[in-house]
Amino acid sequence: MKTMTCKQLGGACDKEFRASNFGEIAEMSRTHGMEMFDIGDEKHMEAMNGMKRLMSNPVAMKEWMEAKRKEFEALPTD
Repeated sequence: MKTMTCKQLGGACDKEFRASNFGEIAEMSRTHGMEMFDIGDEKHMEAMNGMKRLMSNPVAMKEWMEAKRKEFEALPTD
């Protein structure tokens, strides 16, 4: 298992996610983001707007995801 925070994954808080692979941790982050959206958390909304801008450029989004995947892979196992 490896741990990344919401902030490390483009979010706005220090909530930790633990997973054995990047796909799992990305899904946990997405679910958390949706929960924060549902309650209207302002800081997370700002972070989501930044991600939305990033997603408008497929090349930049692919590069960002690959960088996060590499960051995850480089982490020590918990």
